[in-house]
Amino acid sequence: MSDLTYLDHAALLALAQSVGHISTACQCTKTPLDGWASLPNSLPDHQLEAMGTLMALHDSQEPTFSEYHPDGTSYWTVDAPIAPRYFPYNRANVCRCRECGRLYLRYQEGGGYFIDQRIRRLNPALIVDAPADSV
Repeated sequence: MSDLTYLDHAALLALAQSVGHISTACQCTKTPLDGWASLPNSLPDHQLEAMGTLMALHDSQEPTFSEYHPDGTSYWTVDAPIAPRYFPYNRANVCRCRECGRLYLRYQEGGGYFIDQRIRRLNPALIVDAPADSV
């Protein structure tokens, strides 16, 4: 069970907008993270601090694995919408870079023989409040 604060749409958007102005160079910007990527070696894990979660732990239903791409984007697309009720956002935490304050989404991708820490910059312009039945 997570002790992180659940971030609903309004809280996520407010948090993302509060740091959207950061433009200083940082270790966390050495690798472009506008779309989902594996956590790069240039960004040490200890440099990221968990701020909250998009996992609705109070929900009695298992989070969906459906993705939200109404305009033909895909998981890897840098302008794909950030829809917290859809995969992979519904399994992600919001993390802050301890050096510059930028925000990132992180979750653990797991398959048959691998585990991969995935990360994506939290862009407030891409956050959408898509209802769960929009699939």
